[in-house]
Order: sequence, then structure tokens, then C-alpha cells
Amino acid sequence: QVQLMESGGGSVQAGGSLKLSCVASGDTAIMGWFRQGPGKEREGVAGIRPDGAKDYAESVKGRFTISKDNAMNTLYLQMNSLKAEDTAVYYCAADSRPLYGPLLRQTYTYWGQGIQVTVSS
Repeated sequence: QVQLMESGGGSVQAGGSLKLSCVASGDTAIMGWFRQGPGKEREGVAGIRPDGAKDYAESVKGRFTISKDNAMNTLYLQMNSLKAEDTAVYYCAADSRPLYGPLLRQTYTYWGQGIQVTVSS
């Protein structure tokens, strides 16, 4: 069983930055960040494969950076140049078996509770 705890969300003006953290317990071979905006489907934002390779959604490339501290088993998402359309609940996800790609919901068994990010224009 893996438990995930997100932190770092909040409100920021457009153009600002936030850094999300996700502390994990258990085996987390593959991890990712997802988000769900108002009235939208949950979508993959960024993910790290077991070999350390990183995947990003097109909408956040060049603005968001995903990283992982393996010693602390903590996943991060640095979000810069935030836009109003980045407003969403952000979720951390993990699994011990990387059966699919890091931006696909079906890859993950374990999910955090979610944390709100609000960007005002």
C-alpha cells in the first residue's frame, strides 16, 4: 500500500510560481502529477518513469518541471509562468509497476487527496 500526501498549493496571480510536493510511502517506481479543472476530465501534467525520464503535457512544457528526491521519496512539481487555465485540483499519483506511460490515468493505482491551485488573471 502506498500513501501520498500533497502540499504547496494555493492562490497566485498569473505569471507567478508555485511548487507542489508529494511525500510518498512505499514502492513508487513511477510517479506523476495530474490535474482536474472545473468541468474537465482529469489529465496528466507531468510524470517520471523508473529510469528518470520525464514526460510533460504539451500545455505545460517549458513552464513546469517535475523532479523526484529518491532518498526522501518525494515528488515535486515546480510551476512557473502560471496561467488562469492552470487553475485546477492537482493530484499526485504513483504505482510500483510501470505498465503504461506516466501521463495515463490507468498507469496508477495510488492517488493523493488532491490540492487546489488557483491562478487569477
